[in-house]
Amino acid sequence: MNEAILTDLALALEAFHFLRPWLLLLVLPLVVLWWLNRRAATKEDADMPGLAPHLRDALLVGDRGRGRILAIDHATAVLLCCVIGAAGPSWTRQVDPFLAQTGPLVIALEVTPSMTAPDLPPSRLERAKFKIRDLLALRNGGRTALVAYAGTAHRVLPLTEDPDVILPYLEGLTPEIMPQEGNNATVALDLAATILETETAGAILFVTDGIETVDLAALNGAGGAETVAVLAMLPDGVDDRGLDQLGSRPVVRATPDNADIDRLDRLLNADYRRALLQDSDQPWEDRGWWLAIPAALLALFWFRQGWTMRWSALLLALSIIPAAPDKARADGIADWFLTPDQQGYLAYRGKDFSRAADLFADPMWKAYALYRSGRYEEAIEVASRLDTPEAAFLQGNAHIRFRQYRDGVRAFEVALDRDPDFPGAAENLELAREIVAYVEDAREASDTGEERGIGADDVVFDNEEGRGAETQTDRQPRGDDQILTTEQWMNTVDTSTGDFLRSRFLFESVNNAGASGGQGE
Repeated sequence: MNEAILTDLALALEAFHFLRPWLLLLVLPLVVLWWLNRRAATKEDADMPGLAPHLRDALLVGDRGRGRILAIDHATAVLLCCVIGAAGPSWTRQVDPFLAQTGPLVIALEVTPSMTAPDLPPSRLERAKFKIRDLLALRNGGRTALVAYAGTAHRVLPLTEDPDVILPYLEGLTPEIMPQEGNNATVALDLAATILETETAGAILFVTDGIETVDLAALNGAGGAETVAVLAMLPDGVDDRGLDQLGSRPVVRATPDNADIDRLDRLLNADYRRALLQDSDQPWEDRGWWLAIPAALLALFWFRQGWTMRWSALLLALSIIPAAPDKARADGIADWFLTPDQQGYLAYRGKDFSRAADLFADPMWKAYALYRSGRYEEAIEVASRLDTPEAAFLQGNAHIRFRQYRDGVRAFEVALDRDPDFPGAAENLELAREIVAYVEDAREASDTGEERGIGADDVVFDNEEGRGAETQTDRQPRGDDQILTTEQWMNTVDTSTGDFLRSRFLFESVNNAGASGGQGE
């Protein structure tokens, strides 16, 4: 059992409780009834006058000893499962659709010449980038920031939920763009802590091939609320003195598969999951239904001859026939046991949001899943059919994600009209208005006073206030008349992300050289 599984088990045991503990009082009379019935069933038969003991034993059928398993034993076990399940065992909170189930993370990537060593093909740095991509995919919408460091540390990107934004900048990180040589993990730690200072239970992951011994005190004694871990980009048989002395921080060596990433994801999210468990605004999740499985398996023994009444088969047949559906379904075995909403919820908990959206029948949960899967336009359409503040709030968030900022303002206003105290609606409304104001100010500042015609292939952004020129972009057909993807657009830019980062890092290094030892902000 590895460290990550032990961490999950410790969290579950720490949070375990019963939602309806008073129902456990039924266990006592149940045990008393079991004891009385079993005592009577295993009582020794009275002596038979005139019959030798060895002949009596030969004539008796079956074992009459106390060690024999009786029908009352199975019946009591089934009833115990039912009572404990009814008491509502719980160790997790219900999922908040608007809250990511993975905590904020800052990835600090060492970008030094030693990371270009080819002993981890194609190189340590390129393998580290592959690992970071895999971690971003595993986090599936978790807020992640990227820091690059050598002799100085620089924030490549702030916390973002969109991994596609990080990938082009990740590709541009090479030792040549770093303004100062070195391996200063302390400044990287300080910068990462600054990014997380307003977050709850954030984590920091160092992706490096070595730690300088002068940085050990800072890493081992980091007093913030952040969890710190290290992904060691070293091949088998190669050690680093600094990494070996990181006694208080978990160090995970890079593996050919994703075992290292899975382990790190569990370790880095332990504190965040603990913080979610302490969120009193979210109700506890009733896990009592799990006990229906062992209860059903134990009940199968009742079909043994003499263990149940003869009419039980007829009762079972009568209960199945009316339940037969009018239309046969062949969607899979899961449909025999789980409703579409239950299947959708399981997919949602497994972070397969797109599949969950296709499974859910409940419109609100369907809208949640569509939103989390990035299908914002569909989420808006589904939520628009509902007249609840939750639906309007979801609409507002989806409009913002879809860059329909003014529609987002309207949706948040509707949410507040339906429920003036709806959590987060007022804050999101203020933020959406600020975004709209910023866009309008940018248009106003870029207005040259020239009259511009709008062609059929132009995309015009909302300008209801009439401030400045209408912002427009030419959408040129490309082969099959498809709009350029982000990756295709990045490939058409003459200046690479590496050139951009080199200039920005140098500017930050010069401006901050005398302030904090070259730490970029």
